[in-house]
Amino acid sequence: MKDKPSFSSYAVIGVMLFALFFGAGNLIFPAQLGQHAGANLWPAILGFLITGVGLPLLGILAMSFSGSQNLQELSSRIHPVYGIFFTSLLYLTIGPFFATPRTGTVAYQVGIAPFVSEGFQQGGLFIFTLLFFAVTLVFSLKPAKLVDNVGKILAPGIVVLLVIFLSMVITNPMGTFQHPEEAYQSGAFIEGFLNGYNTMDALASLVFGIIVIKAIQSMGITSKSGVLKATAKSGAVAIALLGVIYVGIAYLGATSTEMFGIFQTGGPVLSSGASYYFGTLGSVMLAVVLTLACLTTSIGLTTACAEYFHTLLPKISYKRFVLFFSLMTFVIANFGLANIIAYSVPVLMFLYPLAIVLMILTFLSPLYNHARIVYVSAIAVTFLISIIDGLKALCDSLGFDYFGWMVPIVSFYETSLPLYNQGLGWLLPALAVIVITGIMVRSPQFMHTNKRFSH
Repeated sequence: MKDKPSFSSYAVIGVMLFALFFGAGNLIFPAQLGQHAGANLWPAILGFLITGVGLPLLGILAMSFSGSQNLQELSSRIHPVYGIFFTSLLYLTIGPFFATPRTGTVAYQVGIAPFVSEGFQQGGLFIFTLLFFAVTLVFSLKPAKLVDNVGKILAPGIVVLLVIFLSMVITNPMGTFQHPEEAYQSGAFIEGFLNGYNTMDALASLVFGIIVIKAIQSMGITSKSGVLKATAKSGAVAIALLGVIYVGIAYLGATSTEMFGIFQTGGPVLSSGASYYFGTLGSVMLAVVLTLACLTTSIGLTTACAEYFHTLLPKISYKRFVLFFSLMTFVIANFGLANIIAYSVPVLMFLYPLAIVLMILTFLSPLYNHARIVYVSAIAVTFLISIIDGLKALCDSLGFDYFGWMVPIVSFYETSLPLYNQGLGWLLPALAVIVITGIMVRSPQFMHTNKRFSH
């Protein structure tokens, strides 16, 4: 058994993981955060790093620690039906609903939109996304090593290009930090924390974790502790790269506001910055590299979604799922980046707490002998709070008043739950339920209950 591979082995897996994570959201959201946070950039970016970098690492470690074969198996610890519901919603979120359409719209906004006249932006987006997702469809129908290889070449290339770009930003900033937007004036840390949800990397980590574990096992590491240590080292490489890039891009956003004003999304921040520092050639280089990066992400996510749903519904062929998801993604992409972001927030406000609590439960599971009642209780409490958070965010996105039946519930949550107004009302109740039910199932009189509910 080869339990002590070299650092370069971990670095290779870490870069592979970085390439899996690195997509559209990793560029636009820190840039947008920087623009909005202004002088309060540092507490905002600290919050962003916890959810944008810390949680993805936690997700990969949770998959490694659990010993589960996949996310559905892990989430089925609550109930098999919940396992299918949670895993399906997660795949659709990081796939055709939000993350995959975002790859096409970001590639267009950063790379193509600056060269298209103002009056033809919608037409330009239509033509570009038609071609972009047609290429996605072709490569996803026959997943080949080509995409993996392009990803492996592109990942270091993107890092080098961004390091050069961000070095210029830091040594020669475009302007000074401006006054923070209203949301960032008093609660910059929490606002950054919630903005980190938008990257969707913590959700993706629950899917990508298995890829990393298999890569580690192929190096000859088979013991559970060995796999966990190797996962932590490889994950640390990936999140260190992501963290440095996040800080740099957020700084770019914060220093760009004086010159360009506040953009609706983070995409134009990057294209305007590239044009400012490197002229048209820089914009073209950034466009080509980011389009290819977004394309490999799009193919990877489409393939993963089609494979999962084909295993769930084997009577429908993998190719039909690829075709269906590619068409759905193309249609959603044409609603534009701002709309995709706006409508993804309600789903993320609902899904992220469930994912975080599942990670916590996974690590604490041995303490309560994997008793199902602890899983069920904690997820049920989290669900009841996060579903309301999701509906609140949906009403806000649509500009509607809250549904009548929601008002007393929201009022009760606001007065009763610590951190509720900061978007973290689920956290303390979930932890309290884990502690109470965990103690309960360990007590002698509840041992028979524990045996009946554990699996």
